[in-house]
Amino acid sequence: MHSQPLICVHDVEAASLWFQRLLGLRSDHGGKEYERLVASDGTLVLQLHRWDVEHHHGPIGDPSIKPGNGVLLWFEIEDLDGAVARSQEMNAEVVMPYYHHAGANQYEIWLRDPNGYTVVLSMADIKELGVPCLQ
Repeated sequence: MHSQPLICVHDVEAASLWFQRLLGLRSDHGGKEYERLVASDGTLVLQLHRWDVEHHHGPIGDPSIKPGNGVLLWFEIEDLDGAVARSQEMNAEVVMPYYHHAGANQYEIWLRDPNGYTVVLSMADIKELGVPCLQ
């Protein structure tokens, strides 16, 4: 099984560039109405859909409701330090600063994307393997 999350956004191209830069993804579709973002191995990671485009399925969401209400876009990544540095360069809004979640034995940072979605980046605590992590 593999998840294929899709979120509605106001500007697909801008959202695509934001996620590409933050997560090191690449476009696999492109366009103003719909986008597929994939990892370097071609695995689909995230889909973006413009709010006001209905395509063959009708409306996907209600743009009058705050985007991401009750939803976290959670990405477990290998290079959290790199993503944190990129998020700082991008001046991404920080919801919860970079920290060690002892109960989950992982590092996390919670961000807000330009469309209002909460984006969580996490990485397993691998300090015991000699890999440095930011504090």
